[in-house]
Amino acid sequence: MARDKITHFFTYFQNSAGLYWDREVLSNIDGISYTYGQICDNIERLHILFEAAGLKKGDKVAICAKNSAQWCVAFLASTAYETVTVPLLHDFHPESIAALVNHSESKLLFTNTEIWQKLDIESMPLLQVAVNVEDYTILYNTIGAGLEDCLANLETLFSTKFPNFSIKDVRYPTDNLDDLALINYTSGTTSDPKGVMLTYGNVSSNTTYAIDTIPNSPKNNIVSMLPLAHMYGMAFEFLYQVADGCHVHFLGKVPSPKVLLNSFARIQPFMIVTVPLVIEKIFRNTVFPTIQKPTIKALMKVPFFSRLIKNRVRSKILDAFGGKIEHIIIGGAAINKEVEDCMKDIRLPYTVGYGMTECAPILAYEHWKKFAKQSCGKVVDRMELRIDSEDPEHVVGEIQARGANVMLGYYKNPEATAAAFTEDGWMRTGDLGLIDKKGNIFIKGRSKNMILSANGQNIYPEEIEDRLNNQPYVVESVVIERDKRIVALVYPDYDRVSQASMDENDLAKLMEENRIKLNLMLPLYSRIARIELRKNEFEKTPKRSIKRFLYK
Repeated sequence: MARDKITHFFTYFQNSAGLYWDREVLSNIDGISYTYGQICDNIERLHILFEAAGLKKGDKVAICAKNSAQWCVAFLASTAYETVTVPLLHDFHPESIAALVNHSESKLLFTNTEIWQKLDIESMPLLQVAVNVEDYTILYNTIGAGLEDCLANLETLFSTKFPNFSIKDVRYPTDNLDDLALINYTSGTTSDPKGVMLTYGNVSSNTTYAIDTIPNSPKNNIVSMLPLAHMYGMAFEFLYQVADGCHVHFLGKVPSPKVLLNSFARIQPFMIVTVPLVIEKIFRNTVFPTIQKPTIKALMKVPFFSRLIKNRVRSKILDAFGGKIEHIIIGGAAINKEVEDCMKDIRLPYTVGYGMTECAPILAYEHWKKFAKQSCGKVVDRMELRIDSEDPEHVVGEIQARGANVMLGYYKNPEATAAAFTEDGWMRTGDLGLIDKKGNIFIKGRSKNMILSANGQNIYPEEIEDRLNNQPYVVESVVIERDKRIVALVYPDYDRVSQASMDENDLAKLMEENRIKLNLMLPLYSRIARIELRKNEFEKTPKRSIKRFLYK
């Protein structure tokens, strides 16, 4: 396949449905499962319901529910009908959900009873129908009795239309790559949500790249942990898998570490798609306490024992992930340097990618065997990246992108759309970075987060936070400017504090020691003036990035 060609994600899906009609592909752990044939069957039943509801191509259909096989069927039904799908995060506040249903002008909403009962219907005047995503029954109906009659007689209507339903009846539109497919509302670290308009081509380009780069098959399993309403989870824990036969298992909610590890043991995934926070917790809670023991540290200095220990640690981690892991793909934020150094040293099959909702989502990736440490990969097929700098290899500049993955713009927000693009048509990512001679991309921080020191030096908070998070008893931090001084907000490891029987004065003294030690590693212009302790974790986006705008 030419690397510039896009294959529609429905072309992949139809081909796999034909090959694996009776094979399970979407399963809720300890719940319902769907074969390809059953998915196609349900899509057609929902299309009959859509027709009875008067939906037309281009109408908006929102989905707001926890991850599940049913969520995926609703999504496929909506996109196959060529309505514009609006995935909404189920853990948004009810007022926010209602506001986004209204802003998107959605006529139909897939949700569940629990969420529906919390929504104010008066704030969604354009909504005509609400459907329970768990069993596709009607929760709300302004269409009239005809829709209820359709649901009551759905079996007869379906069997009349498809007397012997089979793969021969499956024909989804694939000539619509330039058409609007999704409005995906971001929940970024710097601002309120904006509706990103993505085409079938944007989504399909991501699917094509994933299959070209790491083909999967019916022998593969994956555990879905990321929100399906976020492009990272939708693209790489659902669409990429069903395009090529991989069996997806949905946890349905954010699991405890024990539940997650039990699921890995049962499912034995070939790939883990995750965010840095999950990996960092594993290393800080399990790996580092082991390898930092005095005896182990001493043995690590002897080459023979060092390799034995590293191999043992690697095997234990891979076994904990189910024993069949071939790829650990990390995205959504930069990974901590100390954690990544250890991952590279023990030769874990990991890589760190780079993307954003506005690119559906991927911009950069590299196979773990070629991945350069501390980078986020190389630009993907059908995309171009440039650094807005006179010396992109040495002088930091904004990362800008153009190509098949880039959005149409922001829904009903022409000002934000205009601001997102340069005069010559490149999308401004808002990220700052460098690119080396081999094409490896290194992100230095967000342009909105950069602090300009009194002597004109650029200070990148993320680089300071990365070092601060490695200090004792620090879980996470945010570095900000306050009264022209650099201040670090820190959420400590209160569990360890309690175990060590430390009081507030002890903790404050320890953090001051951390500050002094950290400042010795930093240039004079970026040193921290003080540390402020927080009682609660920082509020996060779905991809587990800190909502920095709340703490300035």
